[in-house]
Amino acid sequence: MYYLDPYRLEFEARVVERVGVEARPGVILKSTCFYPTSGGQPHDEGHLNGVPVINVFEREDKAIVHVLAAELREDTVYGAIDWERRFDHMQQHTGQHILSQAFLEILRAETVGFHLGQVACTIDVDKAPLAASQLDRVEDLANEIVFADRPVKTYLVAEMELASLPLRKRFPDGSTSSPLRLVEGLPTAETPIRIVEVEGFDCSLCGGTHCRRTGEVGLIKITRIERRGQDTRVEFLCGDRALADYRGKDRTVNELANRFSVGAWELAEAVGRLAEEAKSNKRELSAARNRLLDYEAAELLAEAEQRGDVRVVRKVFTDREGEQIRCLALRLMESEGQVALLGLAGKKAQLFFACSADLPYDMNDFLKRACQAVGGGGGGRRRFAQGGGTDGSKVGEALEIAYERLLEVET
Repeated sequence: MYYLDPYRLEFEARVVERVGVEARPGVILKSTCFYPTSGGQPHDEGHLNGVPVINVFEREDKAIVHVLAAELREDTVYGAIDWERRFDHMQQHTGQHILSQAFLEILRAETVGFHLGQVACTIDVDKAPLAASQLDRVEDLANEIVFADRPVKTYLVAEMELASLPLRKRFPDGSTSSPLRLVEGLPTAETPIRIVEVEGFDCSLCGGTHCRRTGEVGLIKITRIERRGQDTRVEFLCGDRALADYRGKDRTVNELANRFSVGAWELAEAVGRLAEEAKSNKRELSAARNRLLDYEAAELLAEAEQRGDVRVVRKVFTDREGEQIRCLALRLMESEGQVALLGLAGKKAQLFFACSADLPYDMNDFLKRACQAVGGGGGGRRRFAQGGGTDGSKVGEALEIAYERLLEVET
């Protein structure tokens, strides 16, 4: 009945079979208004005698299976379709036909794939790359057809009649036989094939539910594109979905404009200025931090333990970023005769060991020994190594182990 009248929302039918579908009860009816998942379009939802219908699909023998949220015991059922979901799918699917034909007319781009998702819909077209100006032209033509409020007709033809129709596309798999089932109650033919025609614009094979007129589709809006090799995936919204998307984006734009005390038309320029200011501030902050690290390194050296010609800096830090301590270690190793054994104590332990090029110590060896105390590991080179472990309370002990190893090497 979804083919006979996609606007019909209520019906009565007899249960002809009860089935189980992955631990869920299901029924097959003598007739139904529930559209099954097919051809990129999701199934309808609704109720049978008040029991929610959570899935609908076509079995191999063409029977329509209604998967239910609970057992249905009656033999005669009253069915009700979720109209909001049905009409949404009608808008999106009819809009897809219009958009696909617009791509063909404007860019000679064929639609090679279609998906109707819960949030957005996509078509894949066999052309890439696509410029914004090209998409605007396609979008303009699609909405011109919507505003013209043209009739949308569905009908069955015999296979032999296909050659006389201005079809946008043959069967999706290239075959010459109909992928659609014969619909009871419709005019019969030897090989019935379902056609959906947007008057004077598009004619194609389709088994989905569609609007009666293009005006019901509402606005057609391309929201994003993604290049996929020689094809382009085009995401679009129609009707109520396009309105909801516009409403959300409009609110976001106005909130940002108010926050920046500019008009909505000035927002892009204002954000650009802020982005440049942020880059400049980031550069200045980085330079200031580097100068502070230089001063801190000098203070650590002034407090370092002097062992002959070698100065040893040992310090445990808290509430610092590991990258800052790493930079300190690298600065301390720049001058001759210096060893830095630095650690960060927090939830976890971080260790940073460094020495000057003129010294014989192997920081990687020091680190491996020290990491045993904090329950971790690490690595690096002779002059600089870093690592850590899970026990942040043992950082001081780890530095002591590294220092004892330094004394062993001296002797």
